[in-house]
Amino acid sequence: MSGHSKWATTKRKKAVIDGKRGKVFTKITREIIVAARQGGGDLNGNSKLRIAVEKAKAANMPADNWQRAIKKGTGDLEGVTYESLVYEGYGPGGVAVVVDVLTDNKNRSASEVRSIFTKNNGNMGEPGSVAWMFKRKGLIVVPKAGLAEDQLLEWSLDAGAEDMSAGEETFDVVTAVEDFERVRQALEAKGVRPASAELTMVPANYIRLEGEDASRMLRLVDALEDNDDVQNVYANFDIPQEVMDAME
Repeated sequence: MSGHSKWATTKRKKAVIDGKRGKVFTKITREIIVAARQGGGDLNGNSKLRIAVEKAKAANMPADNWQRAIKKGTGDLEGVTYESLVYEGYGPGGVAVVVDVLTDNKNRSASEVRSIFTKNNGNMGEPGSVAWMFKRKGLIVVPKAGLAEDQLLEWSLDAGAEDMSAGEETFDVVTAVEDFERVRQALEAKGVRPASAELTMVPANYIRLEGEDASRMLRLVDALEDNDDVQNVYANFDIPQEVMDAME
């Protein structure tokens, strides 16, 4: 899990540094609307919605914003209908890339995502071309401060987690999708407060990138994540910490 942990940590740090709050709010709002439309507006009965609202709170989104988004999803307020799409492709160095999109215009999204791949040394693939390299998992990210690794590992495994890895500042607890909520609740009952908890896509293996391929891959990820329609980007690359440090 080390490669995933490194990239996930890099993404979290970058999001804080960039401070693109308005864009983050837009993406979370769409996620809340779709979750409420699919599973209803009850946070206790809709785990997907609860995860989205927790993201909103972690991003300091005003309560009025996410509550209004729920009402748009349930139909209590008029709103735009978003469609969930998945695009696949390849980045520099042959890295597999999966892109989750929520859009009100799939023709626009397809054109924009294809253009981003092309302009950043990648190319779009056919549906199914790389998704088979990933498995959907639960990921609970826990700050290291005040926590013993052995204790957290014991609690996590006892609750049904599959694995745990240590990054520089966080522990990453990985679960099966069906065990995600149980593990999250069990850790919170122990007083553990995750920095984030979400369902994600974990690759079976990683491609180690250095030099220009590393720079190009990060530019591709940045460009995709900067698009309003793109919700998540998953890719099977690992950049060594010393390379990341040299790029800063």
